Amino acid sequence: MAWKFDEKSPIYLQIANHIKMQIISQEIKPGQQLPTVRDLAEEAGVNPNTMQRAFTSLEQENMVFSVRTSGRFVTEDLQLIEEERHKLAQTELKSFIDKMTQFGFSKDKLVTVLDQYIKGESQ
Repeated sequence: MAWKFDEKSPIYLQIANHIKMQIISQEIKPGQQLPTVRDLAEEAGVNPNTMQRAFTSLEQENMVFSVRTSGRFVTEDLQLIEEERHKLAQTELKSFIDKMTQFGFSKDKLVTVLDQYIKGESQ
């Protein structure tokens, strides 16, 4: 079944971000071999050139690497993966805080609400 893409950004970037998210969330493990360009392109329902471009983007970020005649593998650099996880968390937190302050929450009140939610005391 083909993956779903939006029109907001190039498909190759959406694919690269999808694979990057799988790496960050450890759905794909460090050192694990990735499917071939053709196999993944077929799964995603895209042209192999688009998938190749996504892999090239991931290689430029050092999230994956190629081994001649063996394929592509996820980086084994755990520090890089952790840094990417923290960058993503910071982006998501900023978005959340910005939205909540638009709703009228002060940062102090937001901390209280989050603390209650985490402890299971949501209202």
